[in-house]
Amino acid sequence: MVISDISGSTIYLTEPLEHTHLSVAPTYDGVEMPMRAEVGLLTRNVLFRGNPADSQADLFGAHIMVHSPGDETSTARIHYIELTEAGQAFKLGRYAIHFHMIGTVHGSLVKGNAVHHSYNRACTTHGVHYFKVEQNVAYDTMGHSFFIEDAIETKCVYDGNLSILTRASNSFLNTDQTPGAWWFTGPDNIMRNNAVAGSDAYGYWYDMQKTAIGASYDPNICPEFTKLGEF
Repeated sequence: MVISDISGSTIYLTEPLEHTHLSVAPTYDGVEMPMRAEVGLLTRNVLFRGNPADSQADLFGAHIMVHSPGDETSTARIHYIELTEAGQAFKLGRYAIHFHMIGTVHGSLVKGNAVHHSYNRACTTHGVHYFKVEQNVAYDTMGHSFFIEDAIETKCVYDGNLSILTRASNSFLNTDQTPGAWWFTGPDNIMRNNAVAGSDAYGYWYDMQKTAIGASYDPNICPEFTKLGEF
């Protein structure tokens, strides 16, 4: 179906919806509880994709990786693009969008993108701080959709994102067999205004580690005793 018109907050479609989309706001003990279907726009004018001929068969898609040796050595702003047939299953680090081991990245931002039909996550935060991920939509992605990897990541902001249909995967970590739309290994990050609509296991999973893990292993960093940033 196609959007034929938009008037204020009302969207008009060229044909009726196939399924019922609930939108009610009942009151319990004097408190209004809005319950409405989440809606995510998956198309963008700029398309970044794998090979339509064989990506799905091989679970081998396109990916974006930002990596450089030290604080503020890279600035990447990925805004309002569509990524599909992205990520590479069975390939370590080949996520749809991946910021990898840079340190502080105050100027970097992933905003307003749509990641759908990804074979390896939607957006991975690995060994970076002060990273901003805002107003993105992830739909039908394999493994933890928004992945915060080594428990060393701090002060990152996830604001206004939507994750729909996070799928289990047997090709990544053991935890990806029961995935979370968000998988946090450290608490010192900011979560605001995000929504989850469907996952094979969890919505938000704070999997607190005793130390920083993986490539960032440090026995002196104890995430399970670190103060929560914001949720």
